Amino acid sequence: MASARRGTTVIGLGNPLMGDDGLGLLAAQRLQEEWILPPEVQVVDGGTWGMNLLPIIDEAEELLLIDAINQDMPPGTQIVLGRDEIPRALAMKVSPHQIDLSEVIALAELRGTLPERMTAIGLQPERVEFGAPLSPSVDRHIDQLAAMAAYQLELWGHRCEYRFRRSHA
Repeated sequence: MASARRGTTVIGLGNPLMGDDGLGLLAAQRLQEEWILPPEVQVVDGGTWGMNLLPIIDEAEELLLIDAINQDMPPGTQIVLGRDEIPRALAMKVSPHQIDLSEVIALAELRGTLPERMTAIGLQPERVEFGAPLSPSVDRHIDQLAAMAAYQLELWGHRCEYRFRRSHA
């Protein structure tokens, strides 16, 4: 079921109504707003789309997922997972989108469409509960997470430039 592959896809994941679970969406938004990305890089608000993400994953040459990742680390800890670590890590989460995404990844792998270049980056959440705001320990690392995404894209050969130059007064 191979489809025509197109560029690199960055998917921000999470549910903003569930506290720190929404951090992937926020970091992807910051990446899009604060970084100049090449045209072959597509940033997608994956939210809690579940199986609706399958065609997007099928078409990606490279896939970068940005999400809250529970690895039982201190809140706000930066986490990077390689392709083979991703399904196992997502199975440990307690989030509305986690099961669907694990199933989507497994299905894409069975179909032979899961990109060889695939990485998940994120932060250890502190609080995943309905109606909670982002915790301070996560909120203060969102810009760094967007920069981590840009760095990963550069490792894959994409030129990413920060939009806002600081003046030296």
